[in-house]
Amino acid sequence: MASTQSFWSVPQQEGTAEFWVCMSCLGEVFYRKVPMPDCPSCHGVSTYESFTLDAVRDWGTDELIAKAGAEQKAAEADQPASIPASS
Repeated sequence: MASTQSFWSVPQQEGTAEFWVCMSCLGEVFYRKVPMPDCPSCHGVSTYESFTLDAVRDWGTDELIAKAGAEQKAAEADQPASIPASS
């Protein structure tokens, strides 16, 4: 029986980093959320640090950078389309 991953959402505040990286394995990155109860790869608990995409690009592996980009695109695709304000 397969189980689905649950997440805690992390509210975005202006000027804060949007990506959460597991510092135990440095192989998982999530956009504005962290998995619960633990990292799906290494099962580390409470091992997440926040980073900007530029910071992940500075030190991350190619795989981690690709995961960050995919996470961001998936999150943006889930957002409802903006409705223009009427005048």
